[in-house]
Amino acid sequence: MLPHADDTITRDGKSLILAYDHGLEHGPVDFEPNPKTADPERVFELATHDAVTAIGVQKGLAEAYYIDYEDEMGLVLKMNGTSDLWRGEPDSPVNCSPEYAAELGADAVGFTLYGGSNYETEMAEEFREVQEGARDHDMAVVMWSYPRGQGVRNARDPDTIIYGARIGLEIGADIAKIKYPGSAEAMAEAVEMSGPTKVVMSGGSKADDGAFLRTVEDAMSAGADGLAVGRNVFQRENPIEILDALELVVFEGASAEEALAGTGAGE
Repeated sequence: MLPHADDTITRDGKSLILAYDHGLEHGPVDFEPNPKTADPERVFELATHDAVTAIGVQKGLAEAYYIDYEDEMGLVLKMNGTSDLWRGEPDSPVNCSPEYAAELGADAVGFTLYGGSNYETEMAEEFREVQEGARDHDMAVVMWSYPRGQGVRNARDPDTIIYGARIGLEIGADIAKIKYPGSAEAMAEAVEMSGPTKVVMSGGSKADDGAFLRTVEDAMSAGADGLAVGRNVFQRENPIEILDALELVVFEGASAEEALAGTGAGE
């Protein structure tokens, strides 16, 4: 059951979610390369770009800014999150309810699950409440599925990342956001293992334009349904150029080279 994943936070079955939960998850360091992006208004303005299907933020930013943009983008409201000051076993405390997300006008809720953490069982129980609450309010569910913690030897291992995609399917996510598993072949397996759950690639740390777009191209060619990207957009001096290029690769099936040539990105 995909209540809204095909019409409010996707376009032609694909998503480009502009993730902006970094102020909580990573802190001000993520804004230092481009200090202007510490101003949420600038990133909400970026999210009005045609390539962006939804913005993903914590409730404080949604409360302060989304009402001015609700007609221009979908909203994925992040239900949990933790600061980079936390040094314990991976965990992500719940800070919002699906009922409140619906009041704010969210089209979907987002939830981080760290499979393999000592807190996995607690997080899975919290996810159940979020997922079932989202169903009651006809909102889609996006899982940030990031296996890590004491039970995970190598969080970058392709099999571990693929397992994360499968977890999304098994416990009821409409979209699973996963790290790029290192190759198109591994991404194709993650897509296969996720069944009807859509798979989107995490944007990750900022890379140069060409390398980033080639990774997106590989993921899309392997059957991924888009990406959820933050730093690889808002840390750039000209984020509009990379969004123009992503529009071509994600929604029009262009190659990275075609997108670079057609938008001026990478120059």
